[in-house]
Amino acid sequence: MGSATTQALAGTTAALGSASGVDIDVARELFAAARSVGDTSALSGALADSAAASAARAKVVADVFGAALRPVSVSLLTAAVSERWSSASDMVDGLEELAIRAAAVAEPASPVEDELFRFSRTVAENPELELALGSRLGDASAKGALVDTLLTGRSSEAARLIVSSLVQQPRERRVRQLVANAMRVVADQRGRTVATVSSAAPLSDAQVQRLSATLSKRYGTEVAINTVVDPAVIGGVRVQIANDVIDASVSTRLADLRQRLAG
Repeated sequence: MGSATTQALAGTTAALGSASGVDIDVARELFAAARSVGDTSALSGALADSAAASAARAKVVADVFGAALRPVSVSLLTAAVSERWSSASDMVDGLEELAIRAAAVAEPASPVEDELFRFSRTVAENPELELALGSRLGDASAKGALVDTLLTGRSSEAARLIVSSLVQQPRERRVRQLVANAMRVVADQRGRTVATVSSAAPLSDAQVQRLSATLSKRYGTEVAINTVVDPAVIGGVRVQIANDVIDASVSTRLADLRQRLAG
Protein backbone atom coordinates (compact mmCIF):
# COMPACT_ATOMS: atom_id res chain seq x y z
CA MET A 1 0.00 0.00 0.00
CA GLY A 2 1.47 3.34 -1.06
CA SER A 3 1.62 6.41 1.15
CA ALA A 4 -0.98 8.14 -1.03
CA THR A 5 -3.44 5.30 -0.43
CA THR A 6 -2.75 5.36 3.31
CA GLN A 7 -3.66 9.05 3.41
CA ALA A 8 -6.66 8.49 1.15
CA LEU A 9 -8.02 5.79 3.46
CA ALA A 10 -7.65 8.14 6.42
CA GLY A 11 -9.52 10.83 4.49
CA THR A 12 -12.43 8.56 3.54
CA THR A 13 -12.67 7.25 7.11
CA ALA A 14 -12.81 10.83 8.38
CA ALA A 15 -15.55 11.66 5.86
CA LEU A 16 -17.59 8.72 7.10
CA GLY A 17 -17.11 9.88 10.68
CA SER A 18 -18.52 13.29 9.76
CA ALA A 19 -21.49 11.94 7.81
CA SER A 20 -24.99 11.66 9.23
CA GLY A 21 -27.75 9.27 8.26
CA VAL A 22 -25.44 6.34 7.56
CA ASP A 23 -27.62 3.24 7.74
CA ILE A 24 -27.46 -0.25 6.29
CA ASP A 25 -28.95 0.92 2.98
CA VAL A 26 -26.11 3.41 2.58
CA ALA A 27 -23.63 0.59 3.16
CA ARG A 28 -25.48 -1.50 0.57
CA GLU A 29 -25.30 1.34 -1.96
CA LEU A 30 -21.59 1.80 -1.32
CA PHE A 31 -20.92 -1.90 -1.89
CA ALA A 32 -22.89 -1.75 -5.15
CA ALA A 33 -20.94 1.31 -6.27
CA ALA A 34 -17.63 -0.36 -5.43
CA ARG A 35 -18.63 -3.36 -7.55
CA SER A 36 -19.61 -1.11 -10.45
CA VAL A 37 -16.32 0.77 -10.29
CA GLY A 38 -14.33 -2.44 -9.93
CA ASP A 39 -16.08 -4.05 -12.90
CA THR A 40 -15.45 -1.11 -15.26
CA SER A 41 -11.82 -0.27 -15.90
CA ALA A 42 -12.68 2.95 -17.72
CA LEU A 43 -14.71 4.17 -14.74
CA SER A 44 -12.13 3.17 -12.13
CA GLY A 45 -9.40 4.77 -14.22
CA ALA A 46 -11.31 8.03 -14.52
CA LEU A 47 -12.12 8.20 -10.82
CA ALA A 48 -8.54 7.38 -9.75
CA ASP A 49 -6.87 9.74 -12.23
CA SER A 50 -4.87 12.08 -10.01
CA ALA A 51 -4.10 14.28 -13.03
CA ALA A 52 -7.78 15.18 -13.27
CA ALA A 53 -9.18 17.90 -11.04
CA SER A 54 -11.15 16.66 -8.05
CA ALA A 55 -14.16 18.58 -9.34
CA ALA A 56 -14.00 16.59 -12.57
CA ARG A 57 -13.90 13.31 -10.66
CA ALA A 58 -16.80 14.47 -8.50
CA LYS A 59 -18.78 15.20 -11.68
CA VAL A 60 -18.19 11.63 -12.85
CA VAL A 61 -19.63 10.36 -9.56
CA ALA A 62 -22.64 12.65 -9.92
CA ASP A 63 -23.23 11.63 -13.54
CA VAL A 64 -22.92 7.88 -12.90
CA PHE A 65 -24.42 7.51 -9.43
CA GLY A 66 -26.27 10.73 -8.64
CA ALA A 67 -29.70 9.58 -9.78
CA ALA A 68 -29.42 6.07 -8.34
CA LEU A 69 -28.00 6.62 -4.86
CA ARG A 70 -29.04 8.63 -1.84
CA PRO A 71 -27.28 11.97 -1.25
CA VAL A 72 -25.23 10.69 1.70
CA SER A 73 -23.91 7.79 -0.41
CA VAL A 74 -23.02 10.13 -3.28
CA SER A 75 -21.32 12.49 -0.82
CA LEU A 76 -19.18 9.68 0.61
CA LEU A 77 -18.24 8.43 -2.85
CA THR A 78 -17.31 11.96 -3.86
CA ALA A 79 -15.12 12.32 -0.79
CA ALA A 80 -13.38 9.05 -1.62
CA VAL A 81 -12.62 9.84 -5.26
CA SER A 82 -11.46 13.32 -4.32
CA GLU A 83 -8.56 11.69 -2.49
CA ARG A 84 -5.32 10.78 -4.25
CA TRP A 85 -4.85 7.01 -4.55
CA SER A 86 -1.69 5.11 -5.45
CA SER A 87 -3.59 3.11 -8.09
CA ALA A 88 -7.08 2.45 -9.43
CA SER A 89 -7.01 -0.95 -7.72
CA ASP A 90 -6.24 0.71 -4.38
CA MET A 91 -9.17 3.06 -4.90
CA VAL A 92 -11.55 0.13 -5.49
CA ASP A 93 -10.22 -1.49 -2.32
CA GLY A 94 -10.77 1.83 -0.54
CA LEU A 95 -14.40 2.05 -1.71
CA GLU A 96 -14.96 -1.49 -0.48
CA GLU A 97 -13.42 -0.62 2.89
CA LEU A 98 -15.65 2.45 3.09
CA ALA A 99 -18.69 0.22 2.58
CA ILE A 100 -17.53 -2.19 5.29
CA ARG A 101 -17.02 0.68 7.71
CA ALA A 102 -20.46 2.06 6.85
CA ALA A 103 -22.02 -1.32 7.68
CA ALA A 104 -20.25 -1.28 11.04
CA VAL A 105 -21.51 2.25 11.71
CA ALA A 106 -25.04 1.29 10.71
CA GLU A 107 -25.31 -1.46 13.35
CA PRO A 108 -23.09 -0.39 16.25
CA ALA A 109 -24.63 -2.84 18.71
CA SER A 110 -24.27 -5.92 16.51
CA PRO A 111 -21.34 -8.29 17.18
CA VAL A 112 -20.21 -8.06 13.56
CA GLU A 113 -16.57 -9.03 14.16
CA ASP A 114 -17.61 -12.18 16.00
CA GLU A 115 -20.14 -13.08 13.31
CA LEU A 116 -17.53 -12.64 10.58
CA PHE A 117 -15.10 -14.79 12.54
CA ARG A 118 -17.65 -17.56 13.00
CA PHE A 119 -18.44 -17.51 9.28
CA SER A 120 -14.72 -17.72 8.49
CA ARG A 121 -14.43 -20.80 10.71
CA THR A 122 -17.44 -22.35 8.98
CA VAL A 123 -15.75 -21.84 5.62
CA ALA A 124 -12.46 -23.26 6.94
CA GLU A 125 -14.23 -26.39 8.13
CA ASN A 126 -16.20 -26.91 4.90
CA PRO A 127 -13.98 -27.21 1.81
CA GLU A 128 -17.02 -27.60 -0.47
CA LEU A 129 -18.45 -24.31 0.77
CA GLU A 130 -15.11 -22.58 0.30
CA LEU A 131 -14.93 -23.94 -3.25
CA ALA A 132 -18.50 -22.85 -4.03
CA LEU A 133 -17.88 -19.32 -2.81
CA GLY A 134 -14.37 -19.00 -4.20
CA SER A 135 -14.74 -20.56 -7.64
CA ARG A 136 -14.03 -18.20 -10.53
CA LEU A 137 -16.66 -20.01 -12.57
CA GLY A 138 -19.54 -19.41 -10.18
CA ASP A 139 -22.18 -16.76 -10.76
CA ALA A 140 -21.56 -13.75 -8.51
CA SER A 141 -25.22 -13.19 -7.60
CA ALA A 142 -25.62 -16.90 -6.80
CA LYS A 143 -22.70 -16.67 -4.36
CA GLY A 144 -24.31 -13.68 -2.68
CA ALA A 145 -27.63 -15.53 -2.46
CA LEU A 146 -25.90 -18.56 -0.92
CA VAL A 147 -24.36 -16.37 1.80
CA ASP A 148 -27.76 -14.77 2.47
CA THR A 149 -29.29 -18.23 2.87
CA LEU A 150 -26.55 -19.37 5.25
CA LEU A 151 -26.56 -16.27 7.44
CA THR A 152 -30.20 -15.18 7.50
CA GLY A 153 -31.45 -15.58 11.05
CA ARG A 154 -27.95 -16.41 12.28
CA SER A 155 -26.10 -13.11 11.86
CA SER A 156 -26.78 -9.40 11.80
CA GLU A 157 -27.80 -7.70 8.57
CA ALA A 158 -24.46 -5.90 8.59
CA ALA A 159 -22.43 -9.13 8.67
CA ARG A 160 -24.66 -10.70 6.04
CA LEU A 161 -24.29 -7.69 3.75
CA ILE A 162 -20.51 -7.57 4.16
CA VAL A 163 -19.94 -11.24 3.34
CA SER A 164 -22.49 -11.48 0.52
CA SER A 165 -21.02 -8.35 -1.09
CA LEU A 166 -17.40 -9.45 -0.80
CA VAL A 167 -17.90 -12.90 -2.33
CA GLN A 168 -19.49 -11.28 -5.38
CA GLN A 169 -16.29 -9.41 -6.24
CA PRO A 170 -13.31 -11.31 -4.78
CA ARG A 171 -10.70 -9.80 -7.13
CA GLU A 172 -8.27 -12.73 -6.83
CA ARG A 173 -8.67 -12.99 -3.04
CA ARG A 174 -9.64 -16.12 -1.11
CA VAL A 175 -12.89 -16.10 0.85
CA ARG A 176 -11.20 -16.38 4.24
CA GLN A 177 -8.83 -13.56 3.30
CA LEU A 178 -11.80 -11.36 2.38
CA VAL A 179 -13.58 -12.07 5.66
CA ALA A 180 -10.43 -11.66 7.78
CA ASN A 181 -9.78 -8.25 6.26
CA ALA A 182 -13.40 -7.22 6.82
CA MET A 183 -13.14 -8.31 10.44
CA ARG A 184 -10.03 -6.13 10.85
CA VAL A 185 -11.76 -3.12 9.26
CA VAL A 186 -14.88 -3.45 11.42
CA ALA A 187 -12.77 -3.72 14.57
CA ASP A 188 -10.73 -0.68 13.57
CA GLN A 189 -13.89 1.32 12.91
CA ARG A 190 -14.98 0.49 16.45
CA GLY A 191 -11.66 1.47 17.98
CA ARG A 192 -10.25 -1.95 18.69
CA THR A 193 -8.25 -4.75 17.13
CA VAL A 194 -8.88 -8.48 16.91
CA ALA A 195 -6.63 -11.32 18.06
CA THR A 196 -7.12 -14.93 17.00
CA VAL A 197 -6.01 -17.28 19.77
CA SER A 198 -5.44 -20.97 19.07
CA SER A 199 -5.29 -23.45 21.95
CA ALA A 200 -5.52 -27.21 22.33
CA ALA A 201 -8.55 -26.95 24.62
CA PRO A 202 -11.24 -24.28 25.05
CA LEU A 203 -10.15 -21.28 27.13
CA SER A 204 -12.26 -20.27 30.12
CA ASP A 205 -13.92 -16.86 30.21
CA ALA A 206 -11.44 -15.78 32.88
CA GLN A 207 -8.50 -16.82 30.69
CA VAL A 208 -9.92 -14.94 27.70
CA GLN A 209 -10.43 -11.82 29.82
CA ARG A 210 -6.87 -11.97 31.21
CA LEU A 211 -5.41 -12.48 27.75
CA SER A 212 -7.47 -9.60 26.36
CA ALA A 213 -6.28 -7.30 29.16
CA THR A 214 -2.64 -8.30 28.62
CA LEU A 215 -2.79 -7.79 24.85
CA SER A 216 -4.71 -4.51 25.20
CA LYS A 217 -1.97 -3.17 27.46
CA ARG A 218 0.76 -4.36 25.10
CA TYR A 219 -0.83 -2.90 21.94
CA GLY A 220 -2.30 0.22 23.49
CA THR A 221 -5.82 -0.45 22.23
CA GLU A 222 -8.78 -2.64 23.11
CA VAL A 223 -8.18 -6.19 21.85
CA ALA A 224 -11.12 -8.51 21.18
CA ILE A 225 -10.36 -12.23 21.35
CA ASN A 226 -11.52 -14.88 18.91
CA THR A 227 -10.67 -18.41 20.01
CA VAL A 228 -9.92 -21.49 17.92
CA VAL A 229 -9.56 -24.98 19.37
CA ASP A 230 -6.68 -26.70 17.56
CA PRO A 231 -5.43 -30.00 19.04
CA ALA A 232 -2.21 -29.64 17.03
CA VAL A 233 -1.16 -26.85 19.41
CA ILE A 234 -0.84 -29.58 22.14
CA GLY A 235 -0.56 -26.98 24.92
CA GLY A 236 -0.07 -23.26 25.45
CA VAL A 237 -1.46 -20.75 22.96
CA ARG A 238 -0.73 -19.18 19.61
CA VAL A 239 -1.86 -15.57 19.18
CA GLN A 240 -2.15 -13.73 15.89
CA ILE A 241 -2.88 -9.99 15.68
CA ALA A 242 -2.71 -8.67 12.12
CA ASN A 243 0.80 -9.63 10.98
CA ASP A 244 2.11 -10.30 14.50
CA VAL A 245 2.29 -13.86 15.81
CA ILE A 246 3.01 -14.67 19.44
CA ASP A 247 3.67 -18.40 19.57
CA ALA A 248 3.81 -19.92 23.06
CA SER A 249 2.51 -23.31 21.98
CA VAL A 250 3.99 -26.61 23.08
CA SER A 251 4.00 -27.82 19.48
CA THR A 252 6.34 -25.02 18.44
CA ARG A 253 8.63 -25.60 21.42
CA LEU A 254 8.85 -29.29 20.50
CA ALA A 255 9.57 -28.43 16.88
CA ASP A 256 12.35 -26.06 17.99
CA LEU A 257 13.78 -28.74 20.26
CA ARG A 258 13.76 -31.33 17.47
CA GLN A 259 15.50 -28.87 15.17
CA ARG A 260 18.23 -28.17 17.73
CA LEU A 261 18.76 -31.88 18.36
CA ALA A 262 18.94 -32.57 14.63
CA GLY A 263 21.46 -29.76 14.15
